Amino acid sequence: MRNFRKYQVWELGHQITLDVYKLTTSFPKDEQYGLASQMRRASSSVPANIAEGCGRESEVEFKRFLVISNGSAAELEYFLILVNDLKLVSEIEINNLASKVDQLKRSLNKLISKINTTSK
Repeated sequence: MRNFRKYQVWELGHQITLDVYKLTTSFPKDEQYGLASQMRRASSSVPANIAEGCGRESEVEFKRFLVISNGSAAELEYFLILVNDLKLVSEIEINNLASKVDQLKRSLNKLISKINTTSK
């Protein structure tokens, strides 16, 4: 069984989740149960699914949870576009977080590709 804490992609996902929680505290009250909640769920889904995948026995199952994590990262990427268009926070904050999410997606894709190569 794998230790999810040893994966840099998990660390990055966890850091992004912390950043999203901080960012969404400044959202208007009417967004606390809407967009803020959705962003928090999408961001926390990434490291949570990596952790769950690490608890599975096979490479196939691990990969499946990484793919789910990648989907959640893409969802978060969209929410950042929406937040930017709605001008809920500064563009600099959005760009910094969007850059981290892009790095996260690339890291997940790299790990998924590595699993594809080793499981053949």
